[in-house]
Amino acid sequence: MPSRRLPPLRALEAFMRTVRLGSARAAAEEIGLSPSALSRRITNLEEFVGKKLFTRARQSMQLTDEGQAFYEAVNPHLESLTRAVESQSDNISLLRLRLGVLPLFGSQRLFPRLGELRKRHPLLHIDIDTGPHLEDRVGDTLDAAIILSRGPASGLHAVRLDHNLVHAICSKEIGRIVGEDIDREALEKQTFLTHTELPESFEAWKKAHDLADLDPAAIDHYDSGQLMLEAAAQGLGIAIMHDDHMRRAADNRLTDLSGVTVESPYSYWFVCKPSSLEARPVRLFHDWLVRAGL
Repeated sequence: MPSRRLPPLRALEAFMRTVRLGSARAAAEEIGLSPSALSRRITNLEEFVGKKLFTRARQSMQLTDEGQAFYEAVNPHLESLTRAVESQSDNISLLRLRLGVLPLFGSQRLFPRLGELRKRHPLLHIDIDTGPHLEDRVGDTLDAAIILSRGPASGLHAVRLDHNLVHAICSKEIGRIVGEDIDREALEKQTFLTHTELPESFEAWKKAHDLADLDPAAIDHYDSGQLMLEAAAQGLGIAIMHDDHMRRAADNRLTDLSGVTVESPYSYWFVCKPSSLEARPVRLFHDWLVRAGL
């Protein structure tokens, strides 16, 4: 049986890097080519498959519909090929990812699913960092991070992981005192618990409930969502947090004050430098995270 002709692998590499980095110039720099040389490689691939994979306008290259379909068809097989080579190689060492994670996201959403990632990529190991200023340290002491933000800084590759609602979470005793219809006089006798890095959540909740001038007994500030939930469960105050946090905590000591739907100004995001997607540990985690839908 005659052997099949292999696709031009260097051209395929140029195509995949351009798609993943979202920039022909960035892809050319990563490979060590001039932009014109990268474009020639992609043209070779287009001639091989007989399809127009990109539209070209000045310095930008955008995937065509056929190019998107080609990427989606080829990418899983390249991943399988890479895993197969790794499994047969004695020279492949552990893959190490330095990941910044907020503790509450880690305990509620990431760690319950990490076993799946380990089974899929047993060589991938993750150093977890829960320290402050995660976004600022991406590309320096961190390869990537999962942050809670209004929106990541420009220049970062970012994937939005969710949309949230703001709830006022408290112990059932405080819930009974404030009442289902929210007694304002009782509410102003309570302490509110807010996250130091998410100040707009409380403002959004007050505005939605026509309580912009609310004057509570005190406002206590926390830098840990986990501790906020525990403080609320202990009756120390009303925690202004995302509804998802309460649902995942499944703590029967907690309830939430009824009211109108309040869209959160903040979402969880996965962030890394665009060039970091070409580092295999980052790309493996990124692709798994997006598929897993955490």
